[in-house]
Amino acid sequence: MSSKNAAESEEITGQSALPISRIKKIIQLDEDIVQCSSNATFVIAMATEMFIKHLAEQGHNVVKSERKPRKTVQYKDLASAVSHTDNLEFLSDVIPKTTTYKQFKEKKAKESTEMEKGQRTLNGTGAAPAKANGSTPEKNNAKGMNRRSHPRQFRERQSCL
Repeated sequence: MSSKNAAESEEITGQSALPISRIKKIIQLDEDIVQCSSNATFVIAMATEMFIKHLAEQGHNVVKSERKPRKTVQYKDLASAVSHTDNLEFLSDVIPKTTTYKQFKEKKAKESTEMEKGQRTLNGTGAAPAKANGSTPEKNNAKGMNRRSHPRQFRERQSCL
């Protein structure tokens, strides 16, 4: 008698849980691959299953390590597993850790205070030097509109030039 929640056996069946036709379609999306044999497609399917299993196990380990373990693996568990497991670090852009709005506001406030102190960032933003005629680059556009308060309008005017 099998149930949906029962663990799958480690027995080799020669079949993939993932649909091979979908994997073939994904492979065909890659312009660099002209043809892919059915054996190679099957191996890719099995490797994908193993990767999903590994990621799920790491997320489950995070859940088990909590004081009060839950029955459900959540996004935050997977993000934590990605950030703490070396061989999953390449997923940090795909599964980033989330922050609360309060933390985001605090970070932005901290960045703005640093900018007020005259610190410049790599992209050149910050306290802009005055030009020879005394005007700053922010107010040097068509209608004297401040670039920071209306970035979309400024961008549209710039693209028309």
